[in-house]
Amino acid sequence: MTGDAASALDVLHALDRAARDRGVPGPAALIGDWADADAVIAPSIRLTAGTPPLDRPDDFWFGALSFPVRVDESPLPATVGGRTDGILRLVDGAWRWTSATGAPQPDWVTDALTAHVHRGDWHADWTVPDRDQHVHAVQECRDAIAAGEVYQACVCTRFRGTLHGRPLDFFSDIAAATAPAKSAWLSGAWGAIASFSPESFLDRRGGRVTSSPIKGTLPAAADPALLAASTKDVAENVMIVDLVRNDLGRVARVGAVTVPDLLTVVGAPGVWHLVSTVAAELADGVGNTALLDATFPPASVTGTPKIRAQELLAGWEADARGVYCGAVGIAGPDGLLDLNVAIRTVAVTGDNTLTLGVGGGITIDSDPAAEWQECLDKAASIVGFQPR
Repeated sequence: MTGDAASALDVLHALDRAARDRGVPGPAALIGDWADADAVIAPSIRLTAGTPPLDRPDDFWFGALSFPVRVDESPLPATVGGRTDGILRLVDGAWRWTSATGAPQPDWVTDALTAHVHRGDWHADWTVPDRDQHVHAVQECRDAIAAGEVYQACVCTRFRGTLHGRPLDFFSDIAAATAPAKSAWLSGAWGAIASFSPESFLDRRGGRVTSSPIKGTLPAAADPALLAASTKDVAENVMIVDLVRNDLGRVARVGAVTVPDLLTVVGAPGVWHLVSTVAAELADGVGNTALLDATFPPASVTGTPKIRAQELLAGWEADARGVYCGAVGIAGPDGLLDLNVAIRTVAVTGDNTLTLGVGGGITIDSDPAAEWQECLDKAASIVGFQPR
């Protein structure tokens, strides 16, 4: 755990306590690489179901978008979000207050920056999904690839659990121990979202946007060189890079889509990943809503061609994904948009029921048994976590 991550989690807990004492909505937090900062926190924000206002120039939006397949079966609302004028940003070890309207930092927020709040104890009981059902779904995907219906698709399954304790303590302990690249905490009357994502979906400043899809995984104990040398994983990644290029090309200036980084091996909690980055200069007048319309759901967790993959996934998977494989993040003034891909993401309902989706990209070379093991490897940093 870095000092910045520890500081951000301490402040998150202090703000949560202060908000409860004042009888106002609690905080939302983005911790890791977010919006040119090491953490971004809305001290108090009411997050409710509804369509996100992503193009407002006078405030900040925090929220989450669910994967748009079988959304009526999701354990949480399809979209949750809220707006706020002021945010805290952690930059170079110091907290900075940013207000879209120039409002001063509230005194109670200032006090929370130096307060200490003890975290509560918790534990979670998890149930492993049906191995045979997932293996069968992977084989169905391979059959569809052989028949020419898709080139690849991301096939997923779901762990279920029960949380004993506060969801914020669950989020904080795992985020502190695993230090994900783009973790996020959202909560409201509808439940909570604890995201421990390593993946950036859309990162926009002004007219420039990048997307960094992850395709290709090995357990952390394996030699990472094997991932870069894997024909299956490289093919999986390159196909998704092409899909991201196509998605961004719908709203980019002609000739302005590039691939500045291709097939880099990156470590994440419990695994190695193969990551690429696609960049684009957006055409004039393209707002965040139009950008999202062109690119959502994320290519890396869908398949190619995207529309047909979504249709097939609805039949192959036993459960709706909900927020898993959707996106969590922030939008704000000057075209700011920063969203993760909501993988390694736990949905918490009001009765403390937990759901955690896991999956992987399937190609014609996929081994169903190996794909099941990949699901276990990806879930291990969360379902195998032992609280202090």
